[in-house]
Amino acid sequence: MSHLGENVSALVDGELSHMERERALAHLTFCSDCRQEVESMRALKSRLRSLEGPAMPADLTMSLLLMGEPGGPLPPRERPFPKTFGGVPLPGPRSIAPLDNRPSRGSGASSGPGRKRRSTYVAVGVVSAAVALGTLFVTTANQTSGPPPAQVHKTSVP
Repeated sequence: MSHLGENVSALVDGELSHMERERALAHLTFCSDCRQEVESMRALKSRLRSLEGPAMPADLTMSLLLMGEPGGPLPPRERPFPKTFGGVPLPGPRSIAPLDNRPSRGSGASSGPGRKRRSTYVAVGVVSAAVALGTLFVTTANQTSGPPPAQVHKTSVP
């Protein structure tokens, strides 16, 4: 029978399943080394429970409480990159792609973000179908099935 090893602390902490616990207790009846180790772990655990928690200094508690109080306004955020490059101003995120400020064609259900999404799905579907058909034609163009087509020769009759 092997010794308990790492199962000693699991036995002391009550983390073993019923079957594992029964095996460990049966092992302890015959193995004095493991029994002594379990007893020392139990004694250590009871000594640790009897210790008082560490006392917190009053100034540490007050400084932590003061950190949670609301303060003044936050400083303005700095731009992580320079605003100019070689004297030329760099475009911002809104200047690259302007907003769509065209007037709407009407207040009907055929306009709005739903129509744009629907047309995007249609476009993606058409492109996918074109790619699939192109792949089909390319892969079947190199394959020949059956005998080559017969060539018709015209002969003139005198």
